[in-house]
Amino acid sequence: MIETGEQAPDFELPDQDGGHFRLSDLRGRRVVLYFYPRADTPGCTTQACGIRDHQADYDAAGATVVGVSPDTVDAVAKFREKYALPFTLLADADHEVAERYGVWVEKNMYGRKSWGNARATFVIDEDGVVRHVIPKASPKTHDDVVLKALADLQPA
Repeated sequence: MIETGEQAPDFELPDQDGGHFRLSDLRGRRVVLYFYPRADTPGCTTQACGIRDHQADYDAAGATVVGVSPDTVDAVAKFREKYALPFTLLADADHEVAERYGVWVEKNMYGRKSWGNARATFVIDEDGVVRHVIPKASPKTHDDVVLKALADLQPA
């Protein structure tokens, strides 16, 4: 997994509209890059709606929020529309970006093994450096932890 102090790997993925999103296009802004397992599942919905409901706080912190899942463009588009999510969702269907960030992991649920995104978040500064990592984000406390990390980046 990418660690604090490392340069965030650049990537390009399709967004919910099928457009091209490149992380390096956000240089000069703080970025909250969060990986989630699957669109429109209970935990992912709780997390995404929490971000939506705190959008003014993210704006005040000067942060752009971007979510990444191994879903298709169509699936992330439906998820974004269904819950009126005001931030960008990216489709990493071949999980290449998740692998580069070290969040593509083997999971074991009820004895059944599968691969998927870990629920992980990276707070990236204006220079593209990872300043905070949440390797196992909780949907219920995600916003509190991320907003505190963003506040800690504020100049003293």
